[in-house]
Amino acid sequence: MPRTARTLLTLLCLSALACGGAGSENGGGTPRFLSMGTAPPGGAFFVVGGALTEVFNEHGGGASMTAEATSGSQENIRRLDTGELDFALSNSAISYFAVRGTEGWDRAYPVRAVMTLAPNVAMFVAPAGGSVQAMSDLAGKRVGVGPAGAGFEYFVRPLLAAHGIDYDDFSPVNATQAAAVDMLADGSVAAALLGGAVPTASITQAAAARDIILVPFDPQAVQRLVAEYVFFSPATIPAGTYRGVDQDFAGLDVGSMHLIAAADQDEELVYAFTKALYENREAVIQRHAAGRAINEGNVVRDTGTEFHPGAIRYYRELGIWPR
Repeated sequence: MPRTARTLLTLLCLSALACGGAGSENGGGTPRFLSMGTAPPGGAFFVVGGALTEVFNEHGGGASMTAEATSGSQENIRRLDTGELDFALSNSAISYFAVRGTEGWDRAYPVRAVMTLAPNVAMFVAPAGGSVQAMSDLAGKRVGVGPAGAGFEYFVRPLLAAHGIDYDDFSPVNATQAAAVDMLADGSVAAALLGGAVPTASITQAAAARDIILVPFDPQAVQRLVAEYVFFSPATIPAGTYRGVDQDFAGLDVGSMHLIAAADQDEELVYAFTKALYENREAVIQRHAAGRAINEGNVVRDTGTEFHPGAIRYYRELGIWPR
C-alpha cells in the first residue's frame, strides 16, 4: 500500500482513539500496521528496535508496529525511501552520507531524524594473546567488518584511515555480529568489529566464549575524527562491562543509533510516535539500557541529519529543541 494511504489509515485510527473510539477490530476501528526496520539479530539495533516497537504498541494510541529484521542501516534507508518501512533505526554516520548523496550513495536520500538514541560504541575485538593487539596489527589479517549491505564501511573507512590503514591492507570478512563471534571463537578471523549500544550482546557473548581484548584506538586519531565528522564522539566503556575488561576503555561513538523516517512521512504520525516514546521512556529502559539515551539532552543531539518537522514540533512543545 502506498505510504500516503497507509498513513491515512493510521491517522484515522489514532483520531478514533483520541475521540474515545476503540481503535481495534472489536471496537469497529481500523487497526493500522506500521513497520520498523532494525538489523540482523546479534547486534543492539535488533533488540532496541524490538523494545521501541513494544512500547509504542502499548502507548501509541492504537496503531500496531512490527520490528523487522533487516540487513541494517543501508537497507533501512532505501526501504524508507520506497515506502516499505515507516520508521527505522540507522547508524547516524551512514545517514550522514546518505542524505548528502556522497561516499558511494547514488543520490541524496530524503530521510529525516526523529530521535537521537544510544551511542553506537564500536571497536575491534580480538582474542587475548592473539596476533592483534593494536590497530596496526590488522594488516594482513582476516577481519570481520560487519554484514554485507549494512553500511559499516561508512564509519569503518574513516576510522581505519585515521590509523593509517585501508581495507586493502587486510582481508575483510562480511558477517553478522553473531556470526563474527563464532568466527572469533574458532579462529577464522583474527579480529572483528563489534558494537552498538552498551552493553552489546555480541561482545558479551564473545567475552563469555573466550578471553578477549578491545583493540585500543590511537588518542590522536580519535581527536582527528571527532574534529572532522559531527557523528564521531568519544565514549568510555566502564571497567567490568564485559568479562575480562578490567579497566575503562577509551572507545568511540562511531555514529549514534538514531530513529529515522522518510522526509514525506506524515507530520502527525511522527509527532505521535515521538511523543509516545519520549513520554514512556522508562518502559523502554525496562527492556534495554539503551532507553536511557531517551533524555532531553540527547534526543535532539545533532548528528548531521535534519530532523523531521513532526519530531521538532513535539520537542518545541516540550521546551527542549535547541535550534
